[in-house]
Amino acid sequence: MSEISVPNLIYLILLLLFIGGGTLMAFRGQLGALVRTATSWALLFALVVIGYGVFSDQRSPLPRQSVFAETGRVEIPRAMDGHYHVVLDVNGAPIEFIVDTGASDMVLSLQDAARAGINPENLMFSGLAMTANGRVETAPVRLKEVRLGGISDENVRAVVNGGEMHRSLLGMSYLNSFDRIEINEGRLILERGV
Repeated sequence: MSEISVPNLIYLILLLLFIGGGTLMAFRGQLGALVRTATSWALLFALVVIGYGVFSDQRSPLPRQSVFAETGRVEIPRAMDGHYHVVLDVNGAPIEFIVDTGASDMVLSLQDAARAGINPENLMFSGLAMTANGRVETAPVRLKEVRLGGISDENVRAVVNGGEMHRSLLGMSYLNSFDRIEINEGRLILERGV
């Protein structure tokens, strides 16, 4: 166990002993009632865990995109959060993006830039961008290769956001490389001539 988990484990054991001891004292001499109550709580807990598992699987923002490389067509379903999420291989690393037609550029978070082999310490944050969170510094970069299924682009222009970002953004500089962009029945369709 790591150093962080040992104190948490001790805390949970003490909490369990405290709650368990209090429960045993409350039901002293009433073993049947204790068993019924414990069973009810165990079933309720199991239902909550199962419900959470089912719900989190259904609302998972991970895209289930379909790429038809031979026709240059990509279909991305709208996620439960209302956005379109797409996974691109950037310099060989899979990175999840939110499609953002309001963003001018392909914008990488600092964490995603590092995953793509870009050392954030070597970046020159010479640009500024206005975002929903205010002004942030940006660093221009060139990505060696960006792949969306069988669709590949080289020397792709992007920026790294120096501020706090939860997801990288797939903006218009990349989307404009497609001949057709359409939203139809909850699916974002991108098409490029092959």
